[in-house]
Amino acid sequence: MSSSNTVDVVYDLVSATDIPAAHVIETSRVYAIEGAKRILIGYVCATLSSSSSLNHESMSTHDPAGSSICIHAVCVSPEYRKGGVALGLLKEYISRMERARQSGVSYERIVLITHENMRGLYEKAGFEWVGKSDVVHGSEPWFEMRKLLSPAPPPTQTQSLPPGLWEALQRSSSRSVPSARLLPSFTRGIEDVCDPNNKYDLLCPRSGCGSIILKNGVASLVERESVQLEPAGIQSPLAPLPAPPAHTQWWRITPNAMAFENIGFSRAIVGQGMDVTLLALG
Repeated sequence: MSSSNTVDVVYDLVSATDIPAAHVIETSRVYAIEGAKRILIGYVCATLSSSSSLNHESMSTHDPAGSSICIHAVCVSPEYRKGGVALGLLKEYISRMERARQSGVSYERIVLITHENMRGLYEKAGFEWVGKSDVVHGSEPWFEMRKLLSPAPPPTQTQSLPPGLWEALQRSSSRSVPSARLLPSFTRGIEDVCDPNNKYDLLCPRSGCGSIILKNGVASLVERESVQLEPAGIQSPLAPLPAPPAHTQWWRITPNAMAFENIGFSRAIVGQGMDVTLLALG
């Protein structure tokens, strides 16, 4: 950043060698670089308080556990004034306090008192006008201004799986594979299966699988336009569907596809790298 005096302004912490200069204009975070030399040109002096406003007590004490940052002074050396240094200093200070707040430090607000003629500067930096302060110092009245810091994000909550659940899912099922009947074994075919919904669990037709695709009583058989389920070049162990736009039969689940018990995918088809699933129209 450059001021109107064509110096580069750098925001940094005060080092031990800066103490004599800082004593002149207190603790600072602003330096100007002239050639290869850094000189102290401004400061922000603040303490912490547990009070939500700046009062006589918070002006003279520092509470390390306080949630209010009380700014007591913002000063710039006379030769560097009117160049935006004070505003830049305030914005940088607020930015650092915001980052501290986001990292978990318990800062909630920045408060200060000022004379009315300085109101514009602090409003440009993001402060809001609170009103007349109870602090009395000198003949001119003081007014309090405040900047609320953004709330820290809530901690990320991770939901862990119950112990042993993942291992149990990886193991083969110990239940016996349900016995299945193929549709042609019914005397009246589809009429024996629907009344009007499916009267039986629908199982994966592959030998040895037995995964429940559709629970009994949740779907009705309808005729709709066919779709291409498998990508081109993939051979399915199931009978191919008619090519669109020919019609075929589907199990229709009402009122929507979330109304039935989703047991899961059938076992992977060996050598195909795919799962057999059911397409239902809701």
